[in-house]
Amino acid sequence: MRFEWRTKIGAALVVLCLQIGLAQTQSTFAQETAPQAKSKTDQRGGFMQMRVDPRVQMRSYRFQDTDEDIQYAVFVSSKVTKDRKSPLIITLHGLGIGPAIMFTGDALDLAEKGGYILVGPMGYNVRGWYGISMKGFGRKGAPTKAADSPGAAPKPKASMFFNPDDPPNLNELSEKDVMNVLDIILKEFNVDDRRIYLMGHSMGGAGTLYLGTKYPSIWAALAAIAPAAFTLDPDILKGIQDMPVMIVQGGNDNLVPADNTRRWVDKLKELNMTYEYNEIPGADHGSAISDGLPGIYEFFDKHSKPVSH
Repeated sequence: MRFEWRTKIGAALVVLCLQIGLAQTQSTFAQETAPQAKSKTDQRGGFMQMRVDPRVQMRSYRFQDTDEDIQYAVFVSSKVTKDRKSPLIITLHGLGIGPAIMFTGDALDLAEKGGYILVGPMGYNVRGWYGISMKGFGRKGAPTKAADSPGAAPKPKASMFFNPDDPPNLNELSEKDVMNVLDIILKEFNVDDRRIYLMGHSMGGAGTLYLGTKYPSIWAALAAIAPAAFTLDPDILKGIQDMPVMIVQGGNDNLVPADNTRRWVDKLKELNMTYEYNEIPGADHGSAISDGLPGIYEFFDKHSKPVSH
């Protein structure tokens, strides 16, 4: 009952707070990104994407399930070579914002220094939740009558939170897109399979916890920044008790409250897992990314999967 109560309260809080504060988060990161290429609107998602650092490759591939081109972002350190295995980070963006938000100047400098390949999937679109079921979360129920029938309720307006034209299996497609992009990168680069990491912010932080526990054999470590994991049960961590996990949280985050994040930390502690928790005083939902990244890269640098025999 305690988890169900917190889930309901958390869902209401995150919807209200995201509507109020997401614009501020976008503004913060527009200032933090270096002078870069112009912003542009993604016609599929209907969102304004962050300005893209010229060091980042914005790519696309054909998503066979829906016969669409899906975008993803890639940064490759100059230290990456074909004859040496390189570490890889898959990074998941937050709700309503494209992959470029995870490719700020600080992130690229750290990836360059550490010799990383940094990859940001779209997650099919900006509302996909990377496989997490969000049925009924932050949206009104569908009209009971067809939208074009007499007396029908008006069709809900599209937003960064909900689009009535999204496929009914959006969550499934979002998860599949992440795994497709991972497969593309593994085929293209000489990746060290002992050093593949998963990281994400907000919706992407929740996605990190979800996909990290669903595909435990892939990842060497996880890092969730302000994870909006309101509909997930921390008990899922029982499936990855040997995997190192880092969680970053802004002390002044009014979008994903620290109390919600601490229940994940409590579970990490209860399970006696290898973990680090960095609650940053004064950091809000957006600034927790740049403030937390140096510690995340240090965490990844010191953790790799054991050598198999």
